[in-house]
Amino acid sequence: MRKGIHPENYRIVAFKDMSNDDVFLTKSTADTNETLEVDGVEYPLVKMEISRTSHPYYTGKSKLVDTAGRIDKFKNKYAKFKK
Repeated sequence: MRKGIHPENYRIVAFKDMSNDDVFLTKSTADTNETLEVDGVEYPLVKMEISRTSHPYYTGKSKLVDTAGRIDKFKNKYAKFKK
């Protein structure tokens, strides 16, 4: 393997699924300014919209997560073409 191409700053990071508040810890090099306390220890926090606990493929449930209102914007935009 080539030397010097892999990051050296791996650390334990908390990833939080914002749709269901699930938190899991793993090693990562992701940059973040936020922190989260888990079991009395403070970790860097990375927020996600979807994870293994909320994704329909893993849960077997079809669940719509629309945090930005994209579906409503689409429906309003194309409502004038409806007959």
